[in-house]
Amino acid sequence: MAEGSTVRVAAAQFAVGRDRSANLAACLRAIDAAARRGARLVVLPEFCNHLSWYDDRAHALRRACRPGDDFLAPLAAAAARHRVFVKTHVTLAAPGGDRVTAASLLYGPDGALLAHADKQVLMGSERDHLDPALTPGPVVDTAVGRIGLYSCMEGVISEVCRGLAVRGAQVLLNSLNSFALDEASLHIPVRAGENRVWVVAANKVGPLLPDEHVDTVAAGLGVPREALHGAGESQIVAPDGTVVARAPRTGEAVVVADIEPARADDKRRPDGTDVFAARRPELYAPLAAPPHPAPPFAGRRADEVTAAVVRPGAGDPRDAVAETAELTARAAALGASLVVVPELFCFPGGVVDPAAGAAPAKEALAKEALAALTGALAGTDTYLACTLPHERVHTGYLLRADGPVLVQPQLHRSTRHAAWADGPPGSRLHTYDAPWGRVAVVVGDDGLYPETFRLAALAGADTAAVCFTGTEGWESSLGLPERSAENRVNVVAAGHATGAIHRLPRDFGLWQARGAAPFDGRISHPDTTPADGRLTLAPIRPGQAARRLVSRGTDLVDGRPWHLAGALVAAARPGGAS
Repeated sequence: MAEGSTVRVAAAQFAVGRDRSANLAACLRAIDAAARRGARLVVLPEFCNHLSWYDDRAHALRRACRPGDDFLAPLAAAAARHRVFVKTHVTLAAPGGDRVTAASLLYGPDGALLAHADKQVLMGSERDHLDPALTPGPVVDTAVGRIGLYSCMEGVISEVCRGLAVRGAQVLLNSLNSFALDEASLHIPVRAGENRVWVVAANKVGPLLPDEHVDTVAAGLGVPREALHGAGESQIVAPDGTVVARAPRTGEAVVVADIEPARADDKRRPDGTDVFAARRPELYAPLAAPPHPAPPFAGRRADEVTAAVVRPGAGDPRDAVAETAELTARAAALGASLVVVPELFCFPGGVVDPAAGAAPAKEALAKEALAALTGALAGTDTYLACTLPHERVHTGYLLRADGPVLVQPQLHRSTRHAAWADGPPGSRLHTYDAPWGRVAVVVGDDGLYPETFRLAALAGADTAAVCFTGTEGWESSLGLPERSAENRVNVVAAGHATGAIHRLPRDFGLWQARGAAPFDGRISHPDTTPADGRLTLAPIRPGQAARRLVSRGTDLVDGRPWHLAGALVAAARPGGAS
């Protein structure tokens, strides 16, 4: 579409049962309602043809749709009748075989099938009866923009949406079959913000499994009976992570919004950094490699230690150094094992004077800062993460009382620092084994890239110390919590204007024994302590990083679709569809 052109899109939510004709009627009712409101594109929930509950594979095969059958043909006809694009999701049997997939299907305004994407990441019992995708889903160029298709669990980790976005998708269409409240609050909107694309997401309402099985499943999952209903809140999200339309938590509904697909072609942050052009695919090879064990951790990761975020308020650089050292000493005295400070903490707002004549002065200030911070750690077992200029590179450090134990150059270039940080970027992400856990230091804008944290998780890190300067709201409210959730790492983040300690919850994963805390409706979400003062202390839980099964057989890290992740490690970003 031309720049500035808008299109009205819709997300529909409704209940689906075992009655195929009733399910079809619900789909047609939603398409009709969206068309009456002027929508040109309609997204329907996941598994529209049948409850995602089967006795066995043979049952799933019998209930699956076939191309052009009495379920799909009426949907195609409705698309043609209203001259709209319709994205539906069904179980689909492959012609001439017993393969059954969870399929996203996009029909055009003439009723023709434009795109078919099988689900790459199956969750829990889906793995018993359905087959995963063999190829990545396409990005299709249409009259309403370049479109990518995904569904539910594929959005709980970053790889599928990232792959569609780097192949040029402007609008991502997500069909869900989920009772998880953190889909609407976190996993849906973060994919828009981190990829700077539009997301149109349709969830279900009503029971997600047969009534005769509800009590048994609820007991097994350790959740109340009513938690096993679709969580609704279907939504449309802008490229900055803002939800522009949201359906209610319960009840059949259609929400619409006017979107500008071409906005998704602008990948620049407010400081001018193009966050797609700055990606480093050559560093991301482990994401597309078969899972293998991380290097062993000597000893036992701590169940819980204290972390601290220090945010000095002084404007003068040397005053900021002194204040940070004083707060660090206080944190150590209060038992903090890890202290994290904002990026370039001794430069006001994290801005380094780029003038050539200032280079010796800033290097001298950096040396003073390192000396002051290591002095503040004297006589303690505390570690501190910070970043400073070093030989024209924005460099992260993990310090203890005897000096740096890890040095991490920034991996991704940032326009904000371009005038002074023109040295070579880092060539890999490093980790360090403290007595209580394995730490990665995330330097500045490296925190924008989901690939950075995935590399940390694959290296066995249980804690990411993030020294950053946030410039957009989604980075702190969605990005950092998601990095913790999808990688199962604790995130201790210090920024100049904000910060937080995101710790891994003990009650994680379905089909797990739950503790005393009642089920809160979230299945993959950290426990968060905001850092809204000069010194914030809260626990982190390194030992919980080993627990990565969000559901039976579904590992958030090793279960990524690594064999379909070629787009993440490709050398260049194409400008159009694939």
